[in-house]
Amino acid sequence: MSSAFVSFLHFVAVLGLASALVVEWVLFSATPTHREARLIQAADRWYGLFSVMLLTVGFARVFWFEKGSAYYFANPFFHAKLGLFVVIGLLSIYPTLRFIKWRSQMTDGQAPVVLKHEFRTLCALLRIELALLAMVLVCATLMARGVSF
Repeated sequence: MSSAFVSFLHFVAVLGLASALVVEWVLFSATPTHREARLIQAADRWYGLFSVMLLTVGFARVFWFEKGSAYYFANPFFHAKLGLFVVIGLLSIYPTLRFIKWRSQMTDGQAPVVLKHEFRTLCALLRIELALLAMVLVCATLMARGVSF
């Protein structure tokens, strides 16, 4: 029963992370309103929380539940999945820092100012993160099925 619960938590973390990232991507615009900016900032906080949850629960599954660490560490798709997740995390640093910087611009209900080059960069990063997340899911499926090179 505990293995099923940990598996459930892992799915919640994956869906939460993906949802938060989609919310950021959908709400982000060249001229976000104050409300949209607040929602993006909240989604980014949830994104971070779900990322930590995903790693914590994921490693719990590797070491204490499911098939055991030997199975996972021997599977190349586990390494690919983990590597992609690290890349996504690194790519998310810039958007997070930008969204945090908005706080100083948003006093008195003002909307943040997004420069053209910043808008293009943030849009590209969010799209790349979403694409890489889809690749993580493909790797997870192949890994769970025992597929190897």
